[in-house]
Amino acid sequence: MSTIPKTIFEFLKDLKQNNHRDWMTENKKQYQSNEKILKTFYASVVERLSEKDEIEKTKVFRINRDVRFSKNKTPYNVHRSVSFSRAGAHRRGGYYLRLEPGNSLMAGGFFSPESADLLRVRKEFEMDDQEIRDILSNADFKKAFSGFDSSNQVKTAPKGFSKDHPNIDLIKNKSFFVAHNFTDAEVFAPDFLDKVVYHYELLRPFFDYMSDVLTTDLNGVSLID
Repeated sequence: MSTIPKTIFEFLKDLKQNNHRDWMTENKKQYQSNEKILKTFYASVVERLSEKDEIEKTKVFRINRDVRFSKNKTPYNVHRSVSFSRAGAHRRGGYYLRLEPGNSLMAGGFFSPESADLLRVRKEFEMDDQEIRDILSNADFKKAFSGFDSSNQVKTAPKGFSKDHPNIDLIKNKSFFVAHNFTDAEVFAPDFLDKVVYHYELLRPFFDYMSDVLTTDLNGVSLID
């Protein structure tokens, strides 16, 4: 199945109003039926992505919440999320999809890079910002996305970097990803799969650039050969 039926969101809306284990137990069959539909849709995404990329893994996030360190003790997420990992050390970046009534989105990039990768990217931006700014300012890219998500930044400058550097707007980021929201009507539309794949494919120049950065040192020497 390459479409998302409205029953998926109807279930999630009901879950939001009845977020407890008894209700989930009573509606387990519907939940399992929905998951089969979604996994088929995810497989369609992978099939389409694989026409121009190589996907190594699909990770379906659990509906159960980890409430150990949260004030919100409701046991279940009221959205369904999945990520698609690219194959090989030379392919960096990840694809993400979130389905939630009134809050669906796709995203892609580098969500929480490890410290060595984060430093490498920041050093690249400190040295040369032209290529990344060309990517971010591309007309189609800019129309689809509003630049890097800036919700996870240091306040002034990371250690070892000047707060007055002209590229500090890029360097302050702890993550490097973009996102695009979809309306519920778009999610249910017959061309939703096409729209998701289109937005993922817009990320490829960004992924290619970042993959090159993260697999070389500052002198351009390969780290994986």
